[in-house]
Amino acid sequence: MRSHHGLKFTHLSVIEAIMPKILAFAGSARKDSYNKKLVKIAALGAENTGADVTFIDLADFQMPLFDQDLEQEQGMPDNARAFKNLLIAHDGFLIASPEYNSAFSALLKNAIDWASRKETADEPALLAFQDKIAVIMATSPGALGGIRGLVFLRLLLGNIGVTVLPQQQAIPLAHKAFDDKGALLDAIQQQAVMKLGINLTQLLIKLHG
Repeated sequence: MRSHHGLKFTHLSVIEAIMPKILAFAGSARKDSYNKKLVKIAALGAENTGADVTFIDLADFQMPLFDQDLEQEQGMPDNARAFKNLLIAHDGFLIASPEYNSAFSALLKNAIDWASRKETADEPALLAFQDKIAVIMATSPGALGGIRGLVFLRLLLGNIGVTVLPQQQAIPLAHKAFDDKGALLDAIQQQAVMKLGINLTQLLIKLHG
């Protein structure tokens, strides 16, 4: 996995031409976000299966609240364009989101809204999302693990052209679920979340390999 800044954490001897490219991110800006930890576990499963995974932190892509007047006056903000270009450059997405009041986070919604915008008249609609494959997941201190927010996230992604795989994970009691290295204490849960990344990678290899 590598960060957006290009740091390589591991190396896999896989022919790069057939390595699916996966973008992993969480809909949280909090430094010690449980959902950042969760999506990194899925990313590890993807990487171990042969994917080229890039993890980004949305805290590094600060964007104003979407405003069409601002867009008309100033164009797309640089961070929104950088995020959009990353989406375009990858074959699939691993997305984790906290649940805020039974829905996914405003941070994630705003980033998606900006990335959905056309910058030229001849740009295809929803270029960053069309024909992409995604897996979604959540974790929360609550007993349901954020699963209610995933219902709306799945609906949104499907409506903008993303195929969302049926497999998902919602990990409850997040404040008790992780060890100090970011792994899940429950080995079954750890494997289930890694399997999300494995499933996405295997499908992308079949589609593009």
